[in-house]
Amino acid sequence: MEHIKDVLSAASRGILDSLRGFFLIFTLDREIELQRSLKRETKSKIIRRAQMTTPSTSKEKQEEPRILHRTLQCSLLNGGVFCLSIFAFNGIILPLIEALLTFSFSFGGQLNAAQWVWSWTSPVLSATFSTLWILPLFVLSKFVNCFWFQDIADAAYKYSRGRPQLLPSISKMIADMLFSMVIQALFLVQAMVMGLLPIAVFNGLLSMLHMCLLYSLYSFEYRWFNEGWELPKRLTHIENHWPYFFGFGLPLAILTSIPSSTLVSGNEARPTTKANNYPLRLFSPVVALANTIFNRTIGRSRST
Repeated sequence: MEHIKDVLSAASRGILDSLRGFFLIFTLDREIELQRSLKRETKSKIIRRAQMTTPSTSKEKQEEPRILHRTLQCSLLNGGVFCLSIFAFNGIILPLIEALLTFSFSFGGQLNAAQWVWSWTSPVLSATFSTLWILPLFVLSKFVNCFWFQDIADAAYKYSRGRPQLLPSISKMIADMLFSMVIQALFLVQAMVMGLLPIAVFNGLLSMLHMCLLYSLYSFEYRWFNEGWELPKRLTHIENHWPYFFGFGLPLAILTSIPSSTLVSGNEARPTTKANNYPLRLFSPVVALANTIFNRTIGRSRST
């Protein structure tokens, strides 16, 4: 009973932290600017006491991106493309195909046959659309927007925790980023497969669990990257404390929220670590598959 209470408490904490980030995004710029002003004022006093000239701070202001501005840029790019494509497919293309199928079968009076054909055609079309469009678009947006997302995460991290502690080498950072993209893409495929299982209700819940954890990884990854956490540690942490991260990703999975706003939530949240008695190794299959892919491609090229 106590374990169930811890799970529910962690999930509730995750939901609250996620929702808090939606409102924090509008006020964090002002708080960061106030923090910078105090630092500049303190620095100016020290310089004046030492009888030195105060350096210009205009360059610093130009180099530091505003969080809300970056968020709007990411929202327009990702939200516009994703939402419009999904709306067009579900609201226009699928109904049009269903109408044409029903119309073609109506001449022979075989409406029941049309419904039967559509019952298996619709899932196949949805899975094909997700595999050939949503999945590549997800990977592309992950690569294109990583710089904008990193700006948002860096600004929030510096405000709350100070100087980021990145991975020790550039090559290790690039390898970690590429491997993370592969893991997230494969995990998205795994979530789609879970949704296609012929088990009513359970398949939807299992797919939802996957998407919640994927959203949480997508949100917290930049914070953990700034803390010097490598991908295996990030995935293990989510699996060990899945109730919190399930709750954190739940509003995003339900509302298909703007992913960029979750970055502030991930940097400002305080994940609870109480409910960790029953870890879910949901990332293990895709990690094993990704390792196999990399070993057979990169490992083979090195050996030759």
